[in-house]
Amino acid sequence: MKKLAIILSAATLMVCSTGHAETIDLSTLSCKQFLESGDDGIKMVLTWMDGWYKGDSDEAIIDTNVFVENAKKFGAFCATNPNISIVNAAEKILGK
Repeated sequence: MKKLAIILSAATLMVCSTGHAETIDLSTLSCKQFLESGDDGIKMVLTWMDGWYKGDSDEAIIDTNVFVENAKKFGAFCATNPNISIVNAAEKILGK
């Protein structure tokens, strides 16, 4: 149920911010593409990652301090590894 809420939230953010529907395959999105996706794209991916790596058993709470710290780590990693996929980058930074 929590994952469904996260997916719906991300979809709503994307539709509202871009004005049109778009399909994004996060498994093939590179760090370079992520960093070049603009503020809305970056926020959407970071929000997805926060929910995905919490898993089903975690509380439905966003700790903004942890969120920001993870976002900084992810951004720094992607800046030095532009060709890696964001999914692989997330596994290295956040683990699963």
